[in-house]
Amino acid sequence: MSIADLFSHENKIVTEMGRSYLSQRVVYRGKDLHHDLKNLSWLELFAYGITGRQFSESEVKLLNFIWVSTSYPDKSIWPNHITALAGTARTTPPLALAAGIASCEAAIFGGKPFKVAIDFFKRANSYVSDGGELADFVDAELKQHKVIFGYGRPLASTDERVPHLIKFVKENSINSLEHFNLAIKVAILLKAKKHINMNVAALYAALGADLGFDAESFHMYMTLCFVAGMPPCYIEAKQDVEGAFLPVRCDRVEYTGESQRPW
Repeated sequence: MSIADLFSHENKIVTEMGRSYLSQRVVYRGKDLHHDLKNLSWLELFAYGITGRQFSESEVKLLNFIWVSTSYPDKSIWPNHITALAGTARTTPPLALAAGIASCEAAIFGGKPFKVAIDFFKRANSYVSDGGELADFVDAELKQHKVIFGYGRPLASTDERVPHLIKFVKENSINSLEHFNLAIKVAILLKAKKHINMNVAALYAALGADLGFDAESFHMYMTLCFVAGMPPCYIEAKQDVEGAFLPVRCDRVEYTGESQRPW
């Protein structure tokens, strides 16, 4: 960035994405929000805002299913855990949900695996399309990174979402499934080589690639994929006695620091 770049943006907002002309109209990625886009579902508008594309009916159903199939109202799951703690502390719903969503940006689940996995499948697909062997690509990836995101699962050896997603894909017409099929082939290789199973993040990412998302846009789309499981956890914790979600007795805390503090 140069000083000339800053001067060119001084005292104005430069955008091709959208603008609200108050009392007149709203432009959303080149279309009139209240005329051209008025019949879109919220999910379709969200995806359009990210990609600038309008998806087919079957593609929208798939995008919707991805979110539905991973929205668990279980307070022991980390993002929901935080949302429930917010409820037991009597904070507001927006703060509770924002904290839960932010915690989804983790190294072993959520944002990072989706982004890394879709990048992996795109590179693997290019390698195979150029005549390379998938097994060689997988071996090289394991040698460099030790893991392939989307395979293996903390706390459980299998992923109950996988068969439901595969069934849904088979029942609905999706135009291209080359990355999805590649993900299955990688699963077979890793099962034989490492004795680990595929988790649903691999299939989500592969389908994202098949739908035309790049790593950045799919990462953005998946930001809210867990959010529907959070409100029940917040509500239940807030309806219970204040502070009653996973309280810890003082004598259960093992402290190994200084016996006294100067303050």
